Amino acid sequence: MTRFTLLTAASAFALMGCNAPSDTEAAPAPETQAPASGMVAAANPDAVQAGLAALRAGGDAVDAAIAVQTVLSLVEPQSSGIGGGAFMVHYEADTGEVSVYNGRERAPMSADEDLFINPETGAPYPYVQAWRSGLSTGAPGAIAMLHMAHSDHGALEWSENFDFAINLADQGFEVAPRLSNISQRMAGFTDMEESGAAASYLFDANGEAWPVGHVLTNPDYADSLRLIAQDWRNFYEGDLAQAIVATVNEAPRPGYLTEDDLANYEPEKVSALCSPYRSYQICSAPPPASGGIAVGAILGMLETFDMSAHGPETADGWALFIEASRLAYADRDHYVGDTAFVDVPVEGLLDRDYLAARAGLIDPAMAIPAVTHGTPPGADEQPDDATNDQPGTSHFVIMDADGDVVSMTTTVESPFGSGRMVGGFFINNQLTDFSFVARDEEGRLRPNAVQPGKRPRSSMSPTIVLDSDGAFELATGSPGGNSIIAYTAKSLVGMLDWGLSPADAAALPNVVARGDTVNIEEGFDETLMAELRARGFTIQGGRGENSGIHIIRELEDGTLIGAADPRRDGIAAQP
Repeated sequence: MTRFTLLTAASAFALMGCNAPSDTEAAPAPETQAPASGMVAAANPDAVQAGLAALRAGGDAVDAAIAVQTVLSLVEPQSSGIGGGAFMVHYEADTGEVSVYNGRERAPMSADEDLFINPETGAPYPYVQAWRSGLSTGAPGAIAMLHMAHSDHGALEWSENFDFAINLADQGFEVAPRLSNISQRMAGFTDMEESGAAASYLFDANGEAWPVGHVLTNPDYADSLRLIAQDWRNFYEGDLAQAIVATVNEAPRPGYLTEDDLANYEPEKVSALCSPYRSYQICSAPPPASGGIAVGAILGMLETFDMSAHGPETADGWALFIEASRLAYADRDHYVGDTAFVDVPVEGLLDRDYLAARAGLIDPAMAIPAVTHGTPPGADEQPDDATNDQPGTSHFVIMDADGDVVSMTTTVESPFGSGRMVGGFFINNQLTDFSFVARDEEGRLRPNAVQPGKRPRSSMSPTIVLDSDGAFELATGSPGGNSIIAYTAKSLVGMLDWGLSPADAAALPNVVARGDTVNIEEGFDETLMAELRARGFTIQGGRGENSGIHIIRELEDGTLIGAADPRRDGIAAQP
């Protein structure tokens, strides 16, 4: 089959906190500009075409989201899939309502705070052993969440939204550069005998990843989608559910997921968490997602500075962004967890006076020596965080012909999730987003400790921005583990303060400041980097950060501009 030309630059890959060097400076992001008639921006051209097909058939943005997700699960399985979870932010043009659909995975009801403690040693499992195991899998939420959103907004029949992915799985798709590259990088973590179906799917008989352009079919995935298209409950009950549970509970290190955990999974719909920024409202997902809080906090602190006077070509502009990021991450790390289990001071963390006080700690001429969390209004004393966040995930944005918008971040967590495959798709390792060590030295339970039925904290930051009249302005978001927060905030500052186009905002070098170290992507101006070091910042330069920003922005005349991050294989296109 013929595939659309990939508009891409060299992609970067990060695994377990080790960022691979980028081969080239990021090129301008692929950008599409045309009058409003709907748009899709996602990390793979096949997924974009699936979304566009749904829109052409008269589908809503949610119909297109189902089509996009089911294709991403096939062509970009290293990042997301139906065996994982997601957060969707939805804007309804007729009412101006912004809602969040929470499809985050839940811990099995038989899991406890010692989930990742090796019973033989009494110490936490090394990350790789925890990741490549059944222990890491939570009850997947993507399908249930998409069905809930479809019940509210879908214009097409549920089953129609699976046709594109089913046909692609049966007929074959061409392996994209990123899938081939990451498969090869994963070879060192893959025991060919132990990995079974996953190994035979990703590698040839010699253990080499399929090359770019190789046509790969997945009839098992097509069969799974046919079951789900008939009835979404077929994912959570019956033969497919039994197969998922059996795979999770295989040795070594079997998990705790049961058929009841799947059958009882329920997504949630809540109001978006919106915070002001200059003349805009920035709307994202509330906890257990941390993007709504952390991105809102970064911007809330930056609002006290004239960022338009300190652009991306200045050390002051980046110093302000770095310090606001460090302070926001410190609060996010300390306080955020699943609000069904933990008291999170959401309003306090976004309180304007509190953020102004935090911003008062910032002097762009001199780095804060050591950043600590603050004490926002309504906060109780909490033990320190001990979560080891990992990179992964995919993000896409969609607008339909009626002006409804979806901004959705979706993930199986680490590359290829737990590494276990069933029904043609990979199963998540989302539970490694919990803290492996549940209690601090005083025996207090950490906010992000494992508990039965709990959702792990997420960095996902799907974002929709409204203008001063409450109308849609733009949608953005990114994958990238805990760096998602910085990537998303960078794109917003780039567009709203620095006047950049979506393409230029996505292509800006990534700057991630968490704790006392600043990771700066290759391609960043060396003179600016030297100046930042002179101001006391500890910088790791020339590091490849793994963003995948996708953006849709609507101009005053109704023109849509879409952009895809040049670090991945994506495009933005219209019906």
